[in-house]
Amino acid sequence: MAEEMKKKSLSKKDVVKAFWRWTFFSHANYNYERLEATGLVHSYKHVIKKLYGDDPEEYKACIQRHMQFFNTEPHIGGVIPGIVLAMEEERANGAPITDEAINGVKTGLMGPFAGIGDTLWQGTLTPILLAFGMSLASKGNLLGPLVYALLMFGIMWPVAYICYMKGYELGKDGIEKILGGNQLQKLITGASAMGAIVLGALSAQFVSVKCISVIKMGAVKLDVQGTVFDAMFKGILPLAITLLTLYLLKNRKMKSTHVMAILIIIGVVLGGIGFLGA
Repeated sequence: MAEEMKKKSLSKKDVVKAFWRWTFFSHANYNYERLEATGLVHSYKHVIKKLYGDDPEEYKACIQRHMQFFNTEPHIGGVIPGIVLAMEEERANGAPITDEAINGVKTGLMGPFAGIGDTLWQGTLTPILLAFGMSLASKGNLLGPLVYALLMFGIMWPVAYICYMKGYELGKDGIEKILGGNQLQKLITGASAMGAIVLGALSAQFVSVKCISVIKMGAVKLDVQGTVFDAMFKGILPLAITLLTLYLLKNRKMKSTHVMAILIIIGVVLGGIGFLGA
């Protein structure tokens, strides 16, 4: 009975408050180093105090693990903060949920839900509602922008609320089953693998590095990019730059601005000698 009295539980008000803070502040301090991390910590502020306020070390650890890089579409992707909220609640009550498990879920799910959310909002709903609102505005009807805003918020907020709450509910139900067997390690491994795959795909798509150097041997011209680097490993230069960036950020603990400066210097120097180019 005494154990039950000591159980830390989040009320519906706590969860709803976290949702509204996430909705309004997820991008309030959006930055290149942590993206939505500070917004996530702010949304959890009252929850962290309630769960870990009596344990300074756990309080500090919770803030630190949620200050790690995090980025997703905030409405459909709100299911992730909901799930993690349930994980934090269970951890505060003694469940063997590690930092690795929590960050693995966040990292593994943020890419897929960002893709789903961006497709639905930016690629589908926003163009449709804009077309509707602009058609009214083009005829001189001042209700055009108002109709767009009302429809957007009228659809967005209910969907975001449902996703967040379902994430919390599923997180609580799922964690009890996961902790009952060896599924926790499977969850960590699967989420981490998914996160690595997503980040690898993003790196391959957005990191562009090309060698323009050509070696002349008499009448023969040797394209270094095609005959050397591509023959060794397709995309080896973008991969090398990505791994260098990861090493500087993770192992050397350098600030993102310093890493960007180093990459710029590398680009300028190697571009100046004719080794790298567009």
